[in-house]
Amino acid sequence: MHGTSSTARRLLAGEARALLTRLDRVQPFAVRETMLPAAAPSPAAQIGIERTLVAGRRELRGRVHAYLAWLAGEGAAATPAEMQRRFTALRWRFNDVLGQFDLFQQTITQRSEHEIGLWLSGMDVAAADALDVPGRPFDPPPVVCYLDRGPGAAIRRAKTRLPGGGTSPIAIVRVPRERMVGGYGLSSSLCHEVGHQGAALLGLVPSLQTELRARAAAPGGRLPLPWALFSRWLPEIVADFWAIGKLGVTATMGLIGVVSLPRRFVFRLDPLDSHPFPWIRVRLGTAIGELLQPDPQWRALGELWSALYPVDGLDAEARALLASLTSAAPELAALLVSHRPQGREEVTLGGLFQPAQRSPRHLIALYEAARRRPELLDRTAPTLAFAALGQARAAGLISPEAESRRAEALLRGWALRSTLATTAACAHRSSPAVRPVVPRKAVPVGGGLLLRTLPEEESWAHH
Repeated sequence: MHGTSSTARRLLAGEARALLTRLDRVQPFAVRETMLPAAAPSPAAQIGIERTLVAGRRELRGRVHAYLAWLAGEGAAATPAEMQRRFTALRWRFNDVLGQFDLFQQTITQRSEHEIGLWLSGMDVAAADALDVPGRPFDPPPVVCYLDRGPGAAIRRAKTRLPGGGTSPIAIVRVPRERMVGGYGLSSSLCHEVGHQGAALLGLVPSLQTELRARAAAPGGRLPLPWALFSRWLPEIVADFWAIGKLGVTATMGLIGVVSLPRRFVFRLDPLDSHPFPWIRVRLGTAIGELLQPDPQWRALGELWSALYPVDGLDAEARALLASLTSAAPELAALLVSHRPQGREEVTLGGLFQPAQRSPRHLIALYEAARRRPELLDRTAPTLAFAALGQARAAGLISPEAESRRAEALLRGWALRSTLATTAACAHRSSPAVRPVVPRKAVPVGGGLLLRTLPEEESWAHH
């Protein structure tokens, strides 16, 4: 038995030391990824990612050394089964924490791809603008975007659990590559996902569900079916509301591009799905838009959607459900627009998005002005620029091809300007005599240069 224990101890000690060699290959992204400076994530995002990974590597190294010390000490008398049990638990933890590295690597490695890196950096800037609301009622986390396959976008919100434990220091938005075809699809998906983060920071879903139940529940406390469904779908409805507030009709037009599916999927109600089924989701969007940014275009868009997917052929029960949901949609929209976020009782949710700036008349005027002065959109808030392009396309003033080219140019410009603004701000802080020339509204929220890296056991530098 002693010989078996000695052999097991030697085997498992070797396996544990092998884990350390794997860990040593996990280097900071700042010294292993090549990318244009304008393609880099913001300094705040880089610092948050590297701090998280440094903490994970430090924890794993400590666990491996503790296991080796146990094997050399009191564990020498343990049974081979106990040695193996402890090593298996160590390896599980090791792989869980390395999953964090793989997660962040997806967001960083694409920055080295030609053109893609600049687009992603520009998307970071647009995402930061989508999260910005008047009065800054919350401290917005850094947002980093990356591309992936699949039909739908997604977000891993900041402060949510990471693989292996801990919380994410940034919000990570995954955008399908097929959405990189123009302003409609890209901006709609981006603002919807950022809307999930904004809603979480404002605590909108719980407070809205409380108000919904208080307003719609029957005397016995039971919600009518349409309102019970609205309550279940509220996280997605609020994210759609956020996108409409930032983009106007561009948000719903982009949504139509996502949910234009075979007819059987458009009308299918899945009781376990938190998303409204596509047909009613678009109609809810038009109801919200009609109240938030009044204009005949919303009613026309709803009628067009109903013509694309007529209810003819559905059974009587399905038609009755659609009728009740459609009938309740304006009241739901009114609840959303008039809702007062907790901690911001002085402003309504509708007013938080400054709807006058996203009115069709204002957006068309902005687009027409930009046709005479192309640089105007470059200096406009990114979501407002996307909204103007989308409104112009909805009005037939710009072709899909031209809109796509203009959106790409905007992304490149935002990436470059945010990098220059960040670099200038860094130079200003390091040298009081230097006063960088930065546009009045420029904010260093996009790609930037990380000043320096520190040894692994230290923290990343603030600047």
